[in-house]
Amino acid sequence: MLAARASTRNASRIARSFATVVDTAGVKVSAVDYGQPTSAVTFLIKAGSRFENKPGVAHALKNFAFKSTSKRSALGTVRESELYGGVLSSSLSREHLALTAEFLRGDEPFFVELLTSFVTSAKFARHEYQEYVVPVIESESNAASSDPAIHAVELAHTLAFRSGLGSSLFANPHHAVSIEDIKSFAASTFSKGNIAVLGTGIDQAALSKLVDKTLGSAPSAPALPSSPSTYFGGETRVESSHGGPQTVFIGYGVAGPSNPSIAALSAYLSPAPALKWSNGLSPLSELPLGTSVQSVYLPYSDATLFGLLVQGTTTKGVKDAGKLVAKALKEAAAVKSDDLKKALAKAKFAAASSVDNRDGIINVLGPKVFAGSDTSVDSALTALDNVNGAAFAKAVSTLLKGKPTYVAVGDVHTLPYADELGL
Repeated sequence: MLAARASTRNASRIARSFATVVDTAGVKVSAVDYGQPTSAVTFLIKAGSRFENKPGVAHALKNFAFKSTSKRSALGTVRESELYGGVLSSSLSREHLALTAEFLRGDEPFFVELLTSFVTSAKFARHEYQEYVVPVIESESNAASSDPAIHAVELAHTLAFRSGLGSSLFANPHHAVSIEDIKSFAASTFSKGNIAVLGTGIDQAALSKLVDKTLGSAPSAPALPSSPSTYFGGETRVESSHGGPQTVFIGYGVAGPSNPSIAALSAYLSPAPALKWSNGLSPLSELPLGTSVQSVYLPYSDATLFGLLVQGTTTKGVKDAGKLVAKALKEAAAVKSDDLKKALAKAKFAAASSVDNRDGIINVLGPKVFAGSDTSVDSALTALDNVNGAAFAKAVSTLLKGKPTYVAVGDVHTLPYADELGL
């Protein structure tokens, strides 16, 4: 009964919507105000790794954020932000660079101007690059390569999409990035056609006015072109001596708009239980001792990567768990009606809860702001409501007809190959 009530609940009651997207001075602006005690503004820029013209340049640009500009030094930025009690951060995805300022209500004029100053007048000083940026790049890249889960997902993207979405989020020491490379990439991305401004805890009219004042003189250029994504798949094995868990990624991908049935498949197979300390009811709930499986669902603007990350203390345990994953994937298209209802409810909860924090709002709703489409989770919940058994079975069958993306990280001498799991 509770599940039935959840499936029929009005989506608008649990959706968190942005205001209508407004074009201000050539920049898309959208904001929402729920009376939060603090405000935040994010400059979302189409400068993700899929757009980079040299491997690692997007990662370098991300770590150059909030360094010296024509208006203030890096130290000045820190001191002034602390005087206001604000917090600055930058993050990188395969599609976007996000520059965010969080602050007390009423301080938006200063922080919008601060964000604008980096976009319009960053100095990209050579000494700051060598002393501050490079060490952080190296640290983040080393941390990613030493984490088997992150390393496996990065390799999976390369196998699945090769170029574009296949470009790594992290710089590679074998591909040196120069100051000139960073300046060139910034010049091609820091333009009105590539920037969207998102605000929370702030009035949209007020934010639009500030954007018009600060970004009005920014250079105008069409959005950066990118080649349509194509899914390939493949298999790779990487020896790891970092002492982490033995890791295998089993996945599939598809080009085109995200399919709600794939989100439902991810929810159906995810062994994460609704009740702590219980095994849950997923087909993968009974795993060999010492192993774990994590569902990975990564929708992008023109493609989706779905998979299951298998980790364990022994290669035998990973192999046994991998066989269970392969079996569950093959049988997923024949899911029972009640199990599909539970999977859809779980997927709807994940979609709704993903915008419960500012990072989620940026990741989920940001691309919709760029597209000028419905900036709420209503559309995602409605799409899941429209998934039935036939649509789910067709989507799963189509997905599994593609070549699998298989990555093994760890003791490659004993970790299984894809065909040994039945893929």
